[in-house]
Amino acid sequence: MQRVDRLLGRGVIDERLYEELEEALLAADTHVATAHGILEELRKAVRDERITTPEGIKSRLERAIGERFGQEGGELAVSPEKPSLYLFVGVNGVGKTTTIGKLAHGLRQRGSSVVLAAGDTFRAAAIEQLEVWAQRTGAEIVKSQPGADAGAVVFDAVQAAKARGIDYVLADTAGRQHSKANLMSELQKVARVAEKALGRKPDEVLLVLDANTGQNAIRQAEEFVKHAGVTGLVLCKLDGTSRGGALIGVYERFKVPVKLIGVGEKPEDLKDFRAEEFARGLFE
Repeated sequence: MQRVDRLLGRGVIDERLYEELEEALLAADTHVATAHGILEELRKAVRDERITTPEGIKSRLERAIGERFGQEGGELAVSPEKPSLYLFVGVNGVGKTTTIGKLAHGLRQRGSSVVLAAGDTFRAAAIEQLEVWAQRTGAEIVKSQPGADAGAVVFDAVQAAKARGIDYVLADTAGRQHSKANLMSELQKVARVAEKALGRKPDEVLLVLDANTGQNAIRQAEEFVKHAGVTGLVLCKLDGTSRGGALIGVYERFKVPVKLIGVGEKPEDLKDFRAEEFARGLFE
């Protein structure tokens, strides 16, 4: 919170401070209404709790942001019956395939077995990228040719995992079709085929969002939450200039738990979401 530290350095709690804090929140991609709500809570807390120090305001601001994520179910669901299946959805370029690779790395580091399903058959590059991650992490991969049926790839991956007693199936999906309706129809088909193979619904449908898209993340979330049965959010690319404040608005609107955040390019840079840590890092 270096920017907030500078704002609080004056040691004066006045209207100018609140205006500058609002600017800092908006600069971090926080929705206008959300920023107003956070600052109203802060104003009331300063009055009611008689906060007089910069440290006190900073701590209370972090708490006001962190408490916006009043979520339950922040951990990834794990099925008692192998395999646990995670479908990754989102538009092209947000980091789905990289997120899958990083999660595979973390699971393999903990001793779990993993199958990657190259279900983004729309892009040859996505299949190749997932192959690289499989080699790097020691995961297995099920793939087909570009243009092949994505549902069949996921079905085969689940069947292979069941036959071999594998712990996790991480399935990529396409993020681009020639119309939005076709994309959502394809995702729904993949989910149905996966459910048939698994004997239950996917354990997670994870919507991957790019921190750099700002408020556009809310529009993306609206479509995918409505049509794709999203159970969790993943926010990528928090290592850039954007601090991901849009995530607060996405959570407040849809109440879908935030599961993971990507904070860098290294395999270990995929972290479990912690609201308090997110709040502390929002302005850095």
